Order: sequence, then C-alpha cells, then structure tokens
Amino acid sequence: MKPAVVFDLDGTLTVPYLDFDVIRAEIGLPPGPILEAMEQMDDDACRRAQQILDCHERDAAENSRLQEGAAETILSLRRRGFAVGVLTRNTRQWTRYVLDKHAILVDAIRCRDDGTVKPSAEPVLRLCAELGADPTKSWVVGDHLFDLIAGTAAGARTILIVSDRGIPEYAAQADHVIRRLKEVVVLVERQVRSV
Repeated sequence: MKPAVVFDLDGTLTVPYLDFDVIRAEIGLPPGPILEAMEQMDDDACRRAQQILDCHERDAAENSRLQEGAAETILSLRRRGFAVGVLTRNTRQWTRYVLDKHAILVDAIRCRDDGTVKPSAEPVLRLCAELGADPTKSWVVGDHLFDLIAGTAAGARTILIVSDRGIPEYAAQADHVIRRLKEVVVLVERQVRSV
C-alpha cells in the first residue's frame, strides 16, 4: 500500500482567516470546539449556529489565500506517487470551493458532512482507506492540536505547520514542526528512503 499525505485545509493549505473567538461570540458559546458544542443544542439553536458558521466559512472561502508553496507541495507529492488528501472540519461545499478557486487537485476529500470529525482517528483511517494507503506509513499535516491527535491515533506520522506564529505547547505532540509547506516533501521523501 502506498503512503498518503493528508492535509488540513484552513490554516494549513490556506492562510489562517477564520476567527473562532468571533464565531463563538456570535453564536453565544464559551471557549471550546464549536462543532461539538453545536451537537448539544436543540434544533432551533443548532440551525441558527449553523447559519452563523456557514456565513463565516463562506467569507473565509471567498477570501482564501494559499499558504506559500501549497500548490507546489501538493503537485510535487502527487508527481512522486503519493496519494494526497484533504481532511477538514469544514463543509464539502466550501472545501471544494477553495480547492477549485486555487486549482488544487487532490485525490480525496473528507469533511464534516462525511461523519465523524477530527480529533477522532476515524476520518484519517477512512481517508487512507479511500486512498488505498497504509495509515502507519502516511502523514497528517495540520496547524491545530486536533490534527496531531487524529493523526497519531490513526498511527500516522504528524507534521505541525506553525508558519510565522509562535510554537504552541502542543507542538511536542507532533513528529515534526515546520514553518513552510515545502518542508513536507523533504520529510516525506527522507522517511521513504530510510525504509
């Protein structure tokens, strides 16, 4: 089975844009994960929260900018024979919009519309299965703790991208910490050569 490289979308392939504190404030939520909080709401409150979240996600998609080297990194990995997937807590509609807007071609996408979301290992495992990839030889690349938890739980190697921000405490949970996406290709190829 071939290895896969699975990328988060918002803040990983794209420059961070969503302000989750603002979204929580508009919905009326305390600090913490938004999707999990919405699961506890009654139907009316959940519909209202979904409308607010969708408005922010649409705005982020329409104003999205790729991280430096994102397109080149994905193209380089696919040319080298790696399966490339996107795993996001966003919706398929806005994920597809961003990828199409920036002409990014990947082999598979898994979004919150598809069921269980990160930090569960399940979406990583399902995406790897769809890609015909061995999760224990695959990589999860993201900018958030949930990416690391999901990747590690699935048996994959993890890469935390911090770009120009400070290194968070949870970076210790990543197998690698990088500043630029182009570093992914070097890490993946080095691992393949060492096997």
